[in-house]
Amino acid sequence: MTARILLVEDEPDVALMLRYNLEAEGFAVTCTESGDEALDLTRESAPDLIVLDWMLPGISGIEVCKRLRIRRETAAVPIIMLTARGQEEDRVRGLQTGADDYIVKPFSVQEFTARVRALLRRANPDLVSTALRAGDLELDRVSHRVRRAGRELQLGPTEYRLLEHLMGNPGRVYSREQLLDRVWGSDVYVDERTVDVHVGRLRKAINRGRQADPIRTVRGAGYAFDEQFSAK
Repeated sequence: MTARILLVEDEPDVALMLRYNLEAEGFAVTCTESGDEALDLTRESAPDLIVLDWMLPGISGIEVCKRLRIRRETAAVPIIMLTARGQEEDRVRGLQTGADDYIVKPFSVQEFTARVRALLRRANPDLVSTALRAGDLELDRVSHRVRRAGRELQLGPTEYRLLEHLMGNPGRVYSREQLLDRVWGSDVYVDERTVDVHVGRLRKAINRGRQADPIRTVRGAGYAFDEQFSAK
Protein backbone atom coordinates (compact mmCIF):
# COMPACT_ATOMS: atom_id res chain seq x y z
CA MET A 1 0.00 0.00 0.00
CA THR A 2 1.46 3.37 -1.05
CA ALA A 3 1.09 6.30 1.33
CA ARG A 4 -0.62 9.33 -0.24
CA ILE A 5 0.85 12.70 0.72
CA LEU A 6 -0.63 16.13 0.06
CA LEU A 7 2.10 18.77 -0.25
CA VAL A 8 0.91 22.37 0.20
CA GLU A 9 3.82 24.71 -0.63
CA ASP A 10 3.86 27.91 -2.68
CA GLU A 11 7.64 28.16 -3.23
CA PRO A 12 8.23 26.27 -6.53
CA ASP A 13 11.83 25.29 -5.76
CA VAL A 14 10.95 23.95 -2.31
CA ALA A 15 7.88 22.12 -3.64
CA LEU A 16 9.90 20.51 -6.44
CA MET A 17 12.65 19.40 -4.05
CA LEU A 18 10.22 17.94 -1.53
CA ARG A 19 8.12 16.19 -4.16
CA TYR A 20 11.24 14.68 -5.76
CA ASN A 21 12.48 13.28 -2.44
CA LEU A 22 9.08 12.04 -1.27
CA GLU A 23 8.50 10.22 -4.56
CA ALA A 24 12.02 8.79 -4.31
CA GLU A 25 10.89 7.30 -0.98
CA GLY A 26 8.01 5.60 -2.78
CA PHE A 27 5.17 7.92 -1.72
CA ALA A 28 2.38 9.16 -4.01
CA VAL A 29 2.47 12.96 -3.88
CA THR A 30 -0.17 15.55 -4.84
CA CYS A 31 0.98 19.19 -4.87
CA THR A 32 -0.81 22.49 -4.55
CA GLU A 33 0.33 26.02 -3.70
CA SER A 34 -3.10 27.13 -2.46
CA GLY A 35 -4.73 26.63 0.91
CA ASP A 36 -8.18 26.80 -0.66
CA GLU A 37 -7.29 24.09 -3.18
CA ALA A 38 -5.81 21.98 -0.40
CA LEU A 39 -9.14 22.07 1.43
CA ASP A 40 -10.97 21.13 -1.78
CA LEU A 41 -8.59 18.23 -2.46
CA THR A 42 -9.04 16.83 1.05
CA ARG A 43 -12.81 16.96 0.63
CA GLU A 44 -12.49 14.76 -2.44
CA SER A 45 -10.16 12.27 -0.74
CA ALA A 46 -8.34 12.46 2.59
CA PRO A 47 -4.59 11.84 2.19
CA ASP A 48 -2.49 9.76 4.58
CA LEU A 49 -0.36 12.77 5.54
CA ILE A 50 -0.26 16.51 4.81
CA VAL A 51 2.84 18.68 4.50
CA LEU A 52 1.59 22.24 5.02
CA ASP A 53 3.46 25.52 4.59
CA TRP A 54 2.52 28.21 7.12
CA MET A 55 2.84 31.20 4.77
CA LEU A 56 0.51 30.68 1.81
CA PRO A 57 -1.19 33.20 -0.51
CA GLY A 58 -4.76 33.82 0.58
CA ILE A 59 -5.73 31.49 3.39
CA SER A 60 -2.77 30.74 5.68
CA GLY A 61 -1.47 27.31 6.59
CA ILE A 62 -2.54 27.87 10.20
CA GLU A 63 -6.12 28.49 9.10
CA VAL A 64 -6.02 25.46 6.78
CA CYS A 65 -4.83 23.35 9.70
CA LYS A 66 -7.67 24.60 11.91
CA ARG A 67 -10.29 23.76 9.28
CA LEU A 68 -8.83 20.32 8.62
CA ARG A 69 -8.98 19.48 12.32
CA ILE A 70 -12.65 20.51 12.54
CA ARG A 71 -13.70 18.13 9.74
CA ARG A 72 -14.29 14.51 10.69
CA GLU A 73 -12.60 13.14 7.55
CA THR A 74 -9.31 14.93 8.24
CA ALA A 75 -9.34 15.31 12.02
CA ALA A 76 -6.78 12.52 12.49
CA VAL A 77 -4.66 12.99 9.34
CA PRO A 78 -1.03 13.69 10.38
CA ILE A 79 0.10 17.23 9.51
CA ILE A 80 3.67 18.51 9.27
CA MET A 81 3.87 22.31 9.34
CA LEU A 82 6.69 23.95 7.36
CA THR A 83 7.68 27.52 8.15
CA ALA A 84 10.48 30.03 8.34
CA ARG A 85 9.07 31.16 11.71
CA GLY A 86 11.35 29.55 14.27
CA GLN A 87 10.40 31.36 17.47
CA GLU A 88 9.13 29.22 20.34
CA GLU A 89 5.76 30.96 20.41
CA ASP A 90 5.30 30.20 16.70
CA ARG A 91 6.10 26.51 17.22
CA VAL A 92 3.70 26.36 20.15
CA ARG A 93 0.97 28.08 18.10
CA GLY A 94 1.45 25.66 15.23
CA LEU A 95 1.24 22.62 17.47
CA GLN A 96 -1.72 23.98 19.42
CA THR A 97 -3.56 24.59 16.15
CA GLY A 98 -3.36 20.88 15.40
CA ALA A 99 -0.07 20.21 13.62
CA ASP A 100 1.63 16.96 14.63
CA ASP A 101 5.13 18.19 13.80
CA TYR A 102 6.79 21.50 13.01
CA ILE A 103 9.86 21.95 10.79
CA VAL A 104 11.68 25.27 10.44
CA LYS A 105 13.18 26.28 7.08
CA PRO A 106 15.88 25.69 6.00
CA PHE A 107 15.93 22.03 6.98
CA SER A 108 17.66 18.76 6.18
CA VAL A 109 15.85 16.66 3.56
CA GLN A 110 16.98 13.50 5.36
CA GLU A 111 15.45 14.74 8.60
CA PHE A 112 12.28 15.76 6.78
CA THR A 113 11.76 12.32 5.19
CA ALA A 114 12.58 10.63 8.50
CA ARG A 115 9.87 12.68 10.22
CA VAL A 116 7.39 11.87 7.46
CA ARG A 117 8.07 8.16 7.94
CA ALA A 118 7.84 8.45 11.72
CA LEU A 119 4.44 10.16 11.56
CA LEU A 120 3.09 7.68 9.02
CA ARG A 121 4.39 4.76 11.09
CA ARG A 122 2.63 6.15 14.16
CA ALA A 123 -0.65 6.79 12.32
CA ASN A 124 -0.72 3.66 10.17
CA PRO A 125 2.20 1.20 10.51
CA ASP A 126 1.10 -0.71 7.40
CA LEU A 127 1.98 2.31 5.23
CA VAL A 128 5.67 2.37 6.24
CA SER A 129 7.14 -1.08 6.31
CA THR A 130 10.64 -1.60 7.68
CA ALA A 131 11.06 -4.55 5.32
CA LEU A 132 10.69 -4.97 1.57
CA ARG A 133 9.76 -8.43 0.29
CA ALA A 134 9.43 -9.82 -3.21
CA GLY A 135 9.45 -13.52 -3.97
CA ASP A 136 12.25 -15.12 -1.96
CA LEU A 137 14.09 -11.79 -1.57
CA GLU A 138 13.85 -9.74 1.65
CA LEU A 139 15.47 -6.41 2.51
CA ASP A 140 15.40 -5.14 6.11
CA ARG A 141 15.67 -1.35 6.26
CA VAL A 142 16.49 -1.35 9.98
CA SER A 143 19.36 -3.85 10.04
CA HIS A 144 20.40 -3.18 6.42
CA ARG A 145 20.43 -6.91 5.78
CA VAL A 146 19.32 -8.66 2.63
CA ARG A 147 18.33 -12.33 2.40
CA ARG A 148 17.35 -14.55 -0.48
CA ALA A 149 15.72 -17.91 0.19
CA GLY A 150 16.87 -17.55 3.80
CA ARG A 151 20.52 -16.97 2.84
CA GLU A 152 22.07 -13.68 3.92
CA LEU A 153 23.64 -11.77 1.03
CA GLN A 154 26.77 -9.67 1.26
CA LEU A 155 26.14 -6.33 -0.45
CA GLY A 156 28.26 -3.21 -0.52
CA PRO A 157 26.61 0.03 0.64
CA THR A 158 25.97 1.27 -2.90
CA GLU A 159 24.51 -2.08 -4.03
CA TYR A 160 22.27 -2.06 -0.94
CA ARG A 161 20.94 1.45 -1.69
CA LEU A 162 20.44 0.52 -5.34
CA LEU A 163 18.43 -2.58 -4.44
CA GLU A 164 16.42 -0.71 -1.80
CA HIS A 165 15.46 1.99 -4.28
CA LEU A 166 14.49 -0.41 -7.06
CA MET A 167 12.62 -2.80 -4.73
CA GLY A 168 10.71 0.10 -3.22
CA ASN A 169 9.39 1.06 -6.66
CA PRO A 170 8.72 -2.21 -8.49
CA GLY A 171 8.05 -1.95 -12.21
CA ARG A 172 9.20 1.66 -12.48
CA VAL A 173 12.03 2.16 -14.97
CA TYR A 174 14.85 4.47 -13.87
CA SER A 175 17.42 5.90 -16.23
CA ARG A 176 21.08 5.84 -15.25
CA GLU A 177 20.90 9.60 -14.58
CA GLN A 178 17.92 9.17 -12.25
CA LEU A 179 19.64 6.37 -10.35
CA LEU A 180 22.76 8.48 -9.96
CA ASP A 181 20.66 11.27 -8.43
CA ARG A 182 18.62 9.03 -6.15
CA VAL A 183 21.24 6.48 -5.07
CA TRP A 184 24.53 8.37 -5.27
CA GLY A 185 23.15 11.88 -4.71
CA SER A 186 23.02 14.95 -6.94
CA ASP A 187 26.15 16.43 -5.32
CA VAL A 188 28.33 13.46 -6.32
CA TYR A 189 29.84 13.37 -9.81
CA VAL A 190 30.35 9.92 -11.30
CA ASP A 191 30.02 8.62 -14.83
CA GLU A 192 26.65 7.11 -15.81
CA ARG A 193 28.39 3.84 -16.72
CA THR A 194 29.19 3.46 -13.03
CA VAL A 195 25.54 2.47 -12.64
CA ASP A 196 26.07 -0.48 -14.99
CA VAL A 197 29.05 -1.64 -12.93
CA HIS A 198 27.09 -1.60 -9.67
CA VAL A 199 24.03 -3.24 -11.22
CA GLY A 200 26.38 -6.02 -12.38
CA ARG A 201 27.76 -6.39 -8.86
CA LEU A 202 24.25 -6.41 -7.41
CA ARG A 203 23.13 -9.14 -9.81
CA LYS A 204 26.19 -11.23 -8.99
CA ALA A 205 25.45 -10.94 -5.27
CA ILE A 206 21.72 -11.76 -5.36
CA ASN A 207 21.55 -14.36 -8.15
CA ARG A 208 22.92 -17.89 -7.86
CA GLY A 209 22.75 -20.64 -10.42
CA ARG A 210 19.39 -20.57 -12.18
CA GLN A 211 17.66 -18.22 -9.77
CA ALA A 212 15.43 -15.66 -11.49
CA ASP A 213 16.99 -12.22 -11.88
CA PRO A 214 14.75 -9.56 -10.27
CA ILE A 215 16.58 -6.68 -11.98
CA ARG A 216 15.22 -5.93 -15.42
CA THR A 217 17.28 -4.11 -18.06
CA VAL A 218 15.18 -1.92 -20.34
CA ARG A 219 17.18 -1.26 -23.47
CA GLY A 220 17.69 2.43 -24.11
CA ALA A 221 15.86 3.39 -20.91
CA GLY A 222 17.52 2.00 -17.79
CA TYR A 223 16.73 -0.49 -15.05
CA ALA A 224 13.71 -1.64 -13.05
CA PHE A 225 12.83 -4.15 -10.37
CA ASP A 226 10.69 -6.79 -12.07
CA GLU A 227 7.13 -6.31 -10.78
CA GLN A 228 6.40 -9.94 -11.71
CA PHE A 229 9.26 -11.28 -9.58
CA SER A 230 7.01 -12.05 -6.59
CA ALA A 231 5.05 -14.50 -8.73
CA LYS A 232 8.10 -16.33 -10.07
